[in-house]
Amino acid sequence: MPPAPDAAQREAARTLEVTKRMRHAEEAILARAPEHDLQPSLDRIQAVMELLGDPQRTFPVIHLTGTNGKTSTTRIIESLLRELGLKTGRFTSPHLHTMRERIAFSGQPISAERFLDAYEEVLPFVEMVDARSVADGGPPMTYFEVLVAVAYAAFADAPVDVAIVEVGLGGSWDATNVADGTVAVVTPIALDHQHFLGDDVESIATEKSGIVKPDAVAVVGVQEPEVAQILAERAHQVGARIAFEGNDFGLLTREVAVGGQQLSVRGLGGDYEELVLPLHGAHQAHNAALAIAAVEAFLGGGEQRLDPEVVRAGLAAAASPGRLEIVRRSPTVIVDAAHNPAGALALRTALEDSFTFARVIGVLAILKDKDATEMLEILEPVLDHVVVSRTTSPRAMRPDELGELATDIFGEERVTVVADLPDALDLAAGMADEGGLGGGVLATGSVTTAAEVRMLLGTTEV
Repeated sequence: MPPAPDAAQREAARTLEVTKRMRHAEEAILARAPEHDLQPSLDRIQAVMELLGDPQRTFPVIHLTGTNGKTSTTRIIESLLRELGLKTGRFTSPHLHTMRERIAFSGQPISAERFLDAYEEVLPFVEMVDARSVADGGPPMTYFEVLVAVAYAAFADAPVDVAIVEVGLGGSWDATNVADGTVAVVTPIALDHQHFLGDDVESIATEKSGIVKPDAVAVVGVQEPEVAQILAERAHQVGARIAFEGNDFGLLTREVAVGGQQLSVRGLGGDYEELVLPLHGAHQAHNAALAIAAVEAFLGGGEQRLDPEVVRAGLAAAASPGRLEIVRRSPTVIVDAAHNPAGALALRTALEDSFTFARVIGVLAILKDKDATEMLEILEPVLDHVVVSRTTSPRAMRPDELGELATDIFGEERVTVVADLPDALDLAAGMADEGGLGGGVLATGSVTTAAEVRMLLGTTEV
């Protein structure tokens, strides 16, 4: 008889089996309609949740929407709550490297085993709802809807003390909105995804205001007056309290520091001094103020001051991969997931504010459904030269097309078109190094751009 497998062999076999099952699950989920191809409705996700026994109602939720800053604010809130000793679940999108990043427990991506347990729990009900929807002439559930179902089932099974949940798109009909947040956080609202959300900020704000639920506390970042009015009206309609940055809470001071910035913040329940945030840019400072107010609202209705030492530790531990993230030195390479004009403006401001490169070479790859022209115009003053390329995303704009737009804005001498991103990155790094002038590389244009450059440079931790 052959010898019985030892413990190491058994573990290797188990790991291989889990890897295979995870690959099959990912392939099945990816075969569904992608996030940008959807029919606005909560009917399908609500049906699955009801069949599962509404797991999203078994834990409290802090729910976030807005146009930019959602993921960073979500992660800062999570860091603060973890420092307070709570078991957290986090749901964000899109991911950088693996869909498991979207679902996190206590700051770490869900394990393959835990993901599979939740996926296999929800799959029969997803298939039932798919069949019913198709029979009625509707679509099966989307990629995003399935991941929301998996996340809520996993959070309930853990269980978590609180889930911090970022919407995927919009608010009212976003699949995450089957949960009712006790705190609704609204980061600054600007134009994006107009084909789904509307062609003006009022329409977009109306859609996003749908996450503000009865008896909740709405914590709102700096907004245009018309947006603030819409959010205030929504809070009044549903009987929610609302707190605005700049009125009820906000930044008191901010100074650029080594590796980030130092802040003092007026929260809803008190002031917090000498806070170190290891993230770059004024927009991240505002995200931190929003996060502190959200945690105050969650724990004491905004009426109690948090332990200042806990706040200091929570902010000091905050991270936001792919957001003004330095992923290499000599030359310095920064990746940023800016994918719309508002994000590009925050990026430009932060670059001017926090970095002192002798010259900056941009590596730009933008999706074809984005306002590339306005993004290029915003970034032009801070980029000495741009290397235009594309990512592997099927939504990526062709390099020659993006190059033409860039040439109109930067001039022919400041634009180079390189078809493949690895070659574009190598060329940009060489240009930044020329003459030993302390140059840097900025890779941006989409979440996919940030993710692929991170991976090319050997960074995959999140």
